[in-house]
Amino acid sequence: MVYDFHTHSIFSDGELIPSELVRRAFVNGYEAVAITDHVDFSNLEPVLSALRRFAEHAPENVFIGVEITHVPPDKIEKIVLAARRLGAEIIVVHGETLTEPVYEGTNAVAVRTPGVDILAHPGLLSPEDAELAAENEVFIEITSRKGHCLTNGHVARVSREAGAKLLLNTDAHAPGDLINDELAAKIVRGAGLGERDTVKVLRENPKVLIKRIAEKKK
Repeated sequence: MVYDFHTHSIFSDGELIPSELVRRAFVNGYEAVAITDHVDFSNLEPVLSALRRFAEHAPENVFIGVEITHVPPDKIEKIVLAARRLGAEIIVVHGETLTEPVYEGTNAVAVRTPGVDILAHPGLLSPEDAELAAENEVFIEITSRKGHCLTNGHVARVSREAGAKLLLNTDAHAPGDLINDELAAKIVRGAGLGERDTVKVLRENPKVLIKRIAEKKK
C-alpha cells in the first residue's frame, strides 16, 4: 500500500487529468491519493472549483487540496483560510527546498498557521520549526521527487528528534513519478529511519491524516 498526499494534475503543472492520475495511482497499489495542485491567489478558485467537480465522481480515498506555492510568508494565512472556504481537504505548503527560490521564512510560517496539514520538502528544516510542527500537528514531508529529496536525511533526523510526524509523498507530476510500496520503504530507510519509524511514516501517520480529514468533513 502507498499513501500519497502530494500530487499534481493538469490544473497546475502535472501531465495527467485527475481521473487518469487517480487510476494510475490505484493500479500502482495506492491505498489513498490526494491531488494538491500548485496555487497562489491567481488560480486558487478555478483550481479548487475543477477539483471539486472531479471529486463528486471520484473513488473513495481520493482527496482534493492545494499546494500553496511561492506565496509570501505574510500572505500564507490568508490563502490557507481562502482554500479551506473553497473546499480544500488537504493544504500543503511548498517548503524551502534547496532547488527553488522559496521565500525565506516560509517553513516557519507554515508550521505556525492553523489549517496547514503538510510542510512539503522543507529543505534545511530548523529544529525550532520541527518542534513547532510537532506542537501544531503539521506533518513534515519526506519526498521521492528528484532535487527536493536532497535533504531527506536531514529532514528525517530533525523531525524525529522533535517528535514531528513524517509522511512520504511523491510530489508526482507525471506517471513515472508514482511509486510502489517496495520503493517507498527504500526511500524512507534511505533517509536514515529504522524499521519502526518506517512503519509510522508509511502506515500509521497517513491514517492519522485521513482521520483528521474525515473529522473536518463532519
